[in-house]
Amino acid sequence: MDLCITIKGVSFLLQTGLGIMGNVLVLAAYSHIAFAEPRLQPVDRIMAHLAFANLMLLLTRGVPQTMTVFGMRHLLDDAGCKVVIYAYRISRALSVCLTCMLSVFQALTIAPAAGPQLVKLKARLPQLVVPTFVGLWLLNMAVCIAAPFFSIAPRNGTVPAFTLNLGFCHVDFRDNLSYVINGAAVSGRDFAFVGLLLGSSGYILVLLHKHSKQVRAIRRSQGSSMEMRAAKTVVMLVVLYAVFFGIDNVIWIYMLTVAQVPGVVADMRVFFSSCYATLSPFLMISSNKKLKERMVCAAGEHKQESAEESTDKSNLK
Repeated sequence: MDLCITIKGVSFLLQTGLGIMGNVLVLAAYSHIAFAEPRLQPVDRIMAHLAFANLMLLLTRGVPQTMTVFGMRHLLDDAGCKVVIYAYRISRALSVCLTCMLSVFQALTIAPAAGPQLVKLKARLPQLVVPTFVGLWLLNMAVCIAAPFFSIAPRNGTVPAFTLNLGFCHVDFRDNLSYVINGAAVSGRDFAFVGLLLGSSGYILVLLHKHSKQVRAIRRSQGSSMEMRAAKTVVMLVVLYAVFFGIDNVIWIYMLTVAQVPGVVADMRVFFSSCYATLSPFLMISSNKKLKERMVCAAGEHKQESAEESTDKSNLK
């Protein structure tokens, strides 16, 4: 096997494997917390949903991409491509939408109560989480509806014009109008949510700056301190997403300006577009006290069970 293909394959394999493991750990920890606590905070529920969306993204794009790099062909038929590409498009869209939702909800949570309307809105935030989830799912299912109609299994021969070659599947738009409309709808949605999340994150940074100047005045309760720690985690997630979103779109603009896209450039775009899904769960774990405590407790319980089993075996001997 060629050295470049080996390096590329190992890179995708590590990225996909680590990302799946990290998101599964986050979901398992939040499931454990949900059973132990009467109710998850809105930010925790959004983070858990974000981990689920990122897990879906890696399973529907990272896994088949890795298998294709290692030379596996004919992974999916036309029906399989329609299901996988549709699920991938929705999960990719949910990743940006949920990151935006996380930033907006956290900005509202820590915002000073400037009037009765904001006070009522802050009190209703826990009840708005599920309806917002439903709204985002419906929105992205509608925006991504073109994907299953145009997705087909790879055919022998040259790739026709206005076709996105994903390796394991093709998205054949057939004409320039369909290609432009789909691209405009997806790009418009992405940039609208990225603009909103950057705006809300900028507001969070302003509040954090004021908080750092008035630490003694604001930290009157443990609750406000926990909210500020959660706000810092949200800002770090937004910065992480913005970095990889920027790289992804720079490569995408370059791809639109050349007649023949080099394979290595297309692979770089796939790799960087999946980096957020891989790295975000580890950022959540490292900056979220609840998740770390739950994992430490689980590890301690596992060691205790292992020690008890060893003791029982020694007694039997």
